[in-house]
Amino acid sequence: MSFFRRLFGRKPKNDKYEMGLHKTKERLGNLKEILAQKTKIDEDLFMELEDIFIQADMGVETVLYFVNELRKEVDNKKLTNPEELAEIIVDKMFEIYLKGEIVQTDLNYDEGEINVYLFVGVNGVGKTTTIGKLAKAFKDEGRKVLLVAGDTFRAGAIEQLDIWAKRSKTDIVKKEAGTDPSSVIHDAIVKAKQEKYDVVLVDTAGRLQTKTNLMNELAKMHRVIEKNLPNAPQETLLVVDATTGQNGMQQAKIFKEATNVTGVILTKLDGTAKGGIVLAIRHEYDIPIKYVGLGEKIDDLVLFDIESYIYGLFKEFF
Repeated sequence: MSFFRRLFGRKPKNDKYEMGLHKTKERLGNLKEILAQKTKIDEDLFMELEDIFIQADMGVETVLYFVNELRKEVDNKKLTNPEELAEIIVDKMFEIYLKGEIVQTDLNYDEGEINVYLFVGVNGVGKTTTIGKLAKAFKDEGRKVLLVAGDTFRAGAIEQLDIWAKRSKTDIVKKEAGTDPSSVIHDAIVKAKQEKYDVVLVDTAGRLQTKTNLMNELAKMHRVIEKNLPNAPQETLLVVDATTGQNGMQQAKIFKEATNVTGVILTKLDGTAKGGIVLAIRHEYDIPIKYVGLGEKIDDLVLFDIESYIYGLFKEFF
């Protein structure tokens, strides 16, 4: 059964997506209406689709690949009615994201061990806020959570994380601004082992002058963590502001080259018409989306769900 038929008539798992993706949906326009108005499937239609998806920030490379896949399906199935493209569009979007794999959205979590999650990303993307929201979520699950103020370079970063520790009623390890981040992480890991924490959430600096500096700093953090906890970190999560569109893609490229990014957290997806970045990041860098921010409330950071995402974009098709 196609993904389209699987979703047809089914209510999505998380209805926050429908509201959270409304700006991207507006950018995509009413595709159903566009396909209904066309009398044939031709190159003009494919070019119009390319323009629509590029405007939604799916990325040129991803869009060209995607539309070429649509062309192949039209040729293989001898399709002539533009409205038949609706099902193909939905199915191909699923295929671009899934790549024939079972994509794990949940964070890797080792029961009975200290689970360390390292958060990377440039300044201003919502890294500290994301850590605070996840701290609250873990705490609500009954986990013992420790925050680590490893961004010792940015003015206010330590204080900001401290505020989130109080808000989420979790503990924090912090030192003075300018301290070596790896020494903060070391002290936090020692504390976590002594006091039996379940989860350690590590903030990192987002303003390192060159990729070499970035790689060296992150490699040092990994060494400190792995020396004390051989199975950690369980995840290295890149936080990207969805409103930055292609700048976010460039960040994904740099951080993927600098360290082993295991997942992406997309913030502010509700505030942008560039929601196509979800597919671009997955297609071009093979990194799964773990969480998306669909609002400003503390519970508006939600596990990414590809079915709810596509349903939110193309509800009129179903």
